[in-house]
Amino acid sequence: MSDDWQYLPKYQQIMQVLRGRIADGTYRVGDKLPSESQLIKEFGTSRPTVTRALNDMQLRGEVERVHGRGTFVKAVVSTDPDPNRPGLAVLDRHETAETVKVVEVGRRPAPPEIAELLGLSADAPAFLRRYVSIYDQIPSELVSLWLPLDIARATGLEVAGPLTVPARELLSSAHDERLVRIDERLSARRATEQETEILELDAHEPVLAVLGVIRDASGRGVLAVDLALPGTLHELTDTFSI
Repeated sequence: MSDDWQYLPKYQQIMQVLRGRIADGTYRVGDKLPSESQLIKEFGTSRPTVTRALNDMQLRGEVERVHGRGTFVKAVVSTDPDPNRPGLAVLDRHETAETVKVVEVGRRPAPPEIAELLGLSADAPAFLRRYVSIYDQIPSELVSLWLPLDIARATGLEVAGPLTVPARELLSSAHDERLVRIDERLSARRATEQETEILELDAHEPVLAVLGVIRDASGRGVLAVDLALPGTLHELTDTFSI
């Protein structure tokens, strides 16, 4: 586990710890994981955050959640932290009607910071797919995926409902150049009016903002990811020597 895992949102930290325990045999395939209440106490966090972590692991086929019985290990997975960066986590997600509500799809003028990441001129048209992730009936994050029009036409991301294939697979199959890296920036800010409404936030509640761009082998930005995470559901923590 790399040193910077602690800069991940809290739910992804929980996923990393559980994956490490599965990998080292603490929990074997078929074993029952600690209850949500036990995980809440261990990690000092909220129930929605723990639920989010377990649901994400279930969507990736790592665990199985059985109503009334608990959560059980289904598969051993890699503990490499790179796939769990917030941007990549979104792109590798298996969406379902229960966890994703699409709120906007279509051609839109690219905001300046998005245009810069994608190498477009200011206010140039781009393709936007925006949805809210819902976990345990709680809006957990607002996701905005921006693509240049030529790439968007080939990906199949224009569907109005949940994707049947993760976004990264669609992008990889539609783009000739190999995808080589994602650059991400994390910051805290006040929520916009749209974010406050969609995420059902209290007035002046902050959000953790993640802005990332996937680049191909030529260095071109082919997809920008803009995430807004409610500050009350997501935490960044760090531990260091003094």
